[in-house]
Amino acid sequence: MGKIVDGIKDESIRQRMQGVIEEHPGRISPENFIPDPDKTELFELVCKDDDVIWVPKDSLIKIKVGESVDTVPEMILPSKAVEHVIRNASHRVIMNFCVCRESLQCKDYPIEIGCIFLGDTARDIHPELGREATVDEALEVAARARELGLVHCVGRSGFDPLWLDVAPANKLFTICNCCPCCCITRTIPYAMPIIGEGFQRMPGIKITVTDDCLGCGTCVEEACLFQAVSIEDGRAVINEDACRACGRCANFCPEEAIEITIDDPNYIEKTIEHLTKLNYK
Repeated sequence: MGKIVDGIKDESIRQRMQGVIEEHPGRISPENFIPDPDKTELFELVCKDDDVIWVPKDSLIKIKVGESVDTVPEMILPSKAVEHVIRNASHRVIMNFCVCRESLQCKDYPIEIGCIFLGDTARDIHPELGREATVDEALEVAARARELGLVHCVGRSGFDPLWLDVAPANKLFTICNCCPCCCITRTIPYAMPIIGEGFQRMPGIKITVTDDCLGCGTCVEEACLFQAVSIEDGRAVINEDACRACGRCANFCPEEAIEITIDDPNYIEKTIEHLTKLNYK
């Protein structure tokens, strides 16, 4: 069982969280994850309003001007969208741990860095699970997560109000700091389609495999959570329909043969507009 959860003093909260960990899909190897057809209607109800955007690491992004590729000005880095929602939220709660990393007792990334929850409903998260934070505190945690190589996914997830036992669901907004080894999204390729349909890429982000690719397979074996990369004829090929442009393939590539570029200079504004429509405040 998770060491942090075992230390929760409130017995009812501790037991609930122990149940969450025991049932966490990440405890099963993703390829052995078999969806329960009897729960189809439940998942369709829970996930019907899911709307989550993956935010690639700032350092991986380039901007394309004509045929040339250049660094991105600071004011349009992907993290600016994350900072915007943190600054404009009515409330911010920093979790005391990541339930995914706690479930698997992660050895590669800090268990103590968990999600950041925003919005009015975040106020009702039990204090033994998370603490209310200032704007600066939440920004600091988000920046620390990026420094450690964790990837943000930002938006509304129907599962979060359930395991947190808070309501209303439409006033809870998630900034998840995901690692490639424990994140529950590893099960998406094997789960019911409805679970993965709400996860999408930032608008205007494009991922390209360059001629430097040697077909080593690192992006397939170690990076992609969504089975969106394959090796064909000795070269990595990205399935655009499956790819969420999280950027892990580019981050893991030993040859730096995968480029993430912006083909829409207004992508930050469009991302913020999209997230604002979720009424996260």
